[in-house]
Amino acid sequence: MSTREEILRGFYGQYDEDDRTTRSRHGQLEYRTTMAYIHRYATGQSKVLEVGAGTGRYSIALAKEGMDVTAIELVESNLAVLRENGKGLENLQSFRGDATDLSRFADNTFDVTLCFGPMYHLYEENEVHRAIDEAIRVTKPGGVLLFAFISVFAIMYANYFYGGWADGQALNFTKDYRVRHFKEQLFTGYDVTEFEALFQKKPVAWITTTGVDGLLEPIEQRPDFSLSDADFEALADWYLAFSEKRELLGNTNHLLYICRKE
Repeated sequence: MSTREEILRGFYGQYDEDDRTTRSRHGQLEYRTTMAYIHRYATGQSKVLEVGAGTGRYSIALAKEGMDVTAIELVESNLAVLRENGKGLENLQSFRGDATDLSRFADNTFDVTLCFGPMYHLYEENEVHRAIDEAIRVTKPGGVLLFAFISVFAIMYANYFYGGWADGQALNFTKDYRVRHFKEQLFTGYDVTEFEALFQKKPVAWITTTGVDGLLEPIEQRPDFSLSDADFEALADWYLAFSEKRELLGNTNHLLYICRKE
């Protein structure tokens, strides 16, 4: 059996993560919405940690705004791109590390903690909780944490509406329709209430749960899909106004769980 790190290294070694949020309309909407939420809680004076920073799309943007940013990334190829793209930014530090072990940082260090990649790839219950606990530990009391996760229903819509539904269903659900989490699926998805329940006994106060990219990913695969720049701008504003509506959350691919450390 491959380790989680080996699985991720193999995937991201052949996947172009760096332009993921620019090459498609759903990626652009994800970035636009996510940045809007970050800016609700982070200012130019904020000390920000991004765990699972990938190639640094958010970390670099926030550092360019003047924030003191620290980025942690597990996959070497992603970290190399982050460091190349972030050259010259003295207020951006980057380290190789795992979300389940942030021991290099003291308690109560960061104003805002972003955990945007790890929850996609953690499958063992103890590792899921270690990652959450570590992010909370290093955040200052009163600080805000944003955890990204994926809707299991959106995984089905985005990947199996165009073929292989039965196989996708068997991968992501048990026979009695419980959500499955196991490392060979690479990306693990959650029911929204299932993910929220992970935080019930944590020392945090829930702020909101929001979608960030809506229904665009499966729709964008259609050959007749078209969205002009003007229409995208209108859509982005419209979506931000409704992105927290509970009835829409299961349809969006990527979501944010946002909370404040008590």
